[in-house]
Amino acid sequence: MVEIICALVSAIAAIIVCVLNNNANQKKLVKEQDKKDKEREEREKERDKARQEHELILIRSTSAAIALGEATARAVQRIPDAHCNGDMHEALEYAAKVKHEQKDFLASQGIAALF
Repeated sequence: MVEIICALVSAIAAIIVCVLNNNANQKKLVKEQDKKDKEREEREKERDKARQEHELILIRSTSAAIALGEATARAVQRIPDAHCNGDMHEALEYAAKVKHEQKDFLASQGIAALF
């Protein structure tokens, strides 16, 4: 009888040790997963920031190209011997239209971001 009780106590102790070890391992795994999740979120934030900066550079490049095109067209128009056809005037009007549309869009996006 004593042997059976000792065997049961040993078995219960072994089960308790296994449960405690399993619990500790689960906590360790959860902690590691949380760390990986946090690192992934940081990488995503960095990529988003870089993407936003890239988009801003593209917008500025577009604006610079339009400004350069307008300046060049206006300079050519002032040359007495240059015979500007209607295409030059249409291109200037189109460039101004696109520039204003882009400015309006960016303004609406800025306002939408506030609310």
